Amino acid sequence: MKSAHLRVLLAALALVAALAVAACGETKDENAASDGSSSTKSDSGTADPNAEIPKGLKTVSIPKQLGNPYEEFEHSGVDEALKELGGSNRISGATDAGASTQIPIINAAVQQKPDAIIIAGNDPDAVAPALKQAAQKGIKIVGMDSDVAPDARSVFVNQVTTELVGKNQVESIAKQIDNKGEIAILSATANATNQNAWIKVMKETLKDPKYKDIKLVKVAYGDDDDQKSFQETQGLIQAYPNLKGIISPTTVGVAAAARYLSTSPQKGKIKLTGLGFPNQMRKFVKDGTVEEFQLWVPKDVGYLAGQAAAALVAGRITGKEGEKFTAGRLGDYTIGANGEIVLGPLTTFNAKNVDDFDF
Repeated sequence: MKSAHLRVLLAALALVAALAVAACGETKDENAASDGSSSTKSDSGTADPNAEIPKGLKTVSIPKQLGNPYEEFEHSGVDEALKELGGSNRISGATDAGASTQIPIINAAVQQKPDAIIIAGNDPDAVAPALKQAAQKGIKIVGMDSDVAPDARSVFVNQVTTELVGKNQVESIAKQIDNKGEIAILSATANATNQNAWIKVMKETLKDPKYKDIKLVKVAYGDDDDQKSFQETQGLIQAYPNLKGIISPTTVGVAAAARYLSTSPQKGKIKLTGLGFPNQMRKFVKDGTVEEFQLWVPKDVGYLAGQAAAALVAGRITGKEGEKFTAGRLGDYTIGANGEIVLGPLTTFNAKNVDDFDF
């Protein structure tokens, strides 16, 4: 009897062991599937510099807003790059630069099943969930000009380094006001990633002892709207009668500020610098309203973003630091920290060279 019980007990133990092994096998299989998914991601995360650009590549580029001349120049560069690569780009945007207006644009773009979305973000976090959902569908995400949350894109195409823009703008205004007096900043929207990053550097730069006699009295926001920027300029001058200089690191803002100053008693007395187009600012340089301003070539920003998007889709790059790729007519680029690709240095425009540029 005892022998029978023993046989039953041994059989039961054998069954438990078999089930345990089977369970472990199932867990392993599930993990393998999960690993397979991760492995696929890892495989796609291995760059092949010689991979071919797919035929008929399709991208959607989303500007901060439609009707903004800077954005139009910039995104025309994406068009140029895609045409050169045998693909096509569709520009899709909202008419205002609100924090959430780009979300439905992104969602609509996803329905078109593009290979990549290229976006100049109005707000880094507001658009992140929609971009992540797009990425889950296999769409490559490229930020340009104004970054989005780093975990919501593969690479970010920056015009120049943030440090250089901030420092150069302060150096420009300081030189014009002899390192002394009150200054203000006329920005775009309060949430614009690039503007805020540049302004942060400007504030840090102003802590340098050589700028101890310069006081930043106000950061105003014109929302990249011509009329509001014009009115904000008027408001700054009325609120701060001792104002000596204005920095406006936005093409809409600096042109509107120049237009106001050009017909005011403060023309030539309040110095203005910023980031502007030669074609918009030329008359203000020639009539003495503005001594100098700065910018990069905006079309090249879009062109580089278009080339980067194609390289991502092909698998030539994945966004990892140190990866290299050739960006058409612009030559070779290396991806930096956090997926950043930097176009190049600022150009300073003044009476001597402003006629040499046409954009």
